[in-house]
Amino acid sequence: MENEKRDILKTKVMGHRGAALLAPENTLASIRAAAEAGATWVEIDVYLIAEGGLVIFHDDTLDRCTNGSGVTREARPTDVATLDAGAWFSDAFVGEKVPTLLEALECIQSLGLGLNLEIKHDSADVESIVPAVMAMLRDYWQDNDKLMISSFNLAALDMCYEIDEQRHLAPLYEDIPEDWQAQLESIEAYSLNCDYSRLTEAQARAVKAAGYKLLCYTANDPKKVTAHWEWGMDAIITDDPTQFAALLTK
Repeated sequence: MENEKRDILKTKVMGHRGAALLAPENTLASIRAAAEAGATWVEIDVYLIAEGGLVIFHDDTLDRCTNGSGVTREARPTDVATLDAGAWFSDAFVGEKVPTLLEALECIQSLGLGLNLEIKHDSADVESIVPAVMAMLRDYWQDNDKLMISSFNLAALDMCYEIDEQRHLAPLYEDIPEDWQAQLESIEAYSLNCDYSRLTEAQARAVKAAGYKLLCYTANDPKKVTAHWEWGMDAIITDDPTQFAALLTK
């Protein structure tokens, strides 16, 4: 297996949705909080809304993380731009907005961070989101060695690979399937990203033996992943990078 795509991850700690315990998730404030905590990589979610808009958001509805309501996919960009995405978290973040993908890309690069961009798309019509995301990355993201694209939707990653096979792709799993290796090989994946609580030692060692990076989400207590490091886990995705401060390196 070729290894030229294998060495971009120079950290053991990645902030989840920015730093979701330190600031409202998937906002520019959360990205900045991750950087202030010492994280050099952040994971955020890109979501397709109405009129082809691309925003940084996780949920299928607006209710939990904004003062809006309704189905995220049906929300218009002009309406999403007026929402408060910070007040629910604390008074310190009143007025924080739902960022567009472009705003997030510019913020992350200005901070010198690496980006794990998760494509949140549960539907089969991946052509409605993937080409637009890939075009935005092509035009506005500078350093391919600071970019990973992940998704639970393998069809979305297949399309990413078709568009640009140089991208570092990472299938996401809750439970790792039997045919994980074939799935990773089909897109020349960079890493396998999975739920730390469902990962077994045998699976972890098999992923590493096959030559892939292994990232685990979402642990906020270092004691819960002590064994995972021994199994070969390369990085932890956490809501609070300060909990893993001893592992943070530039």
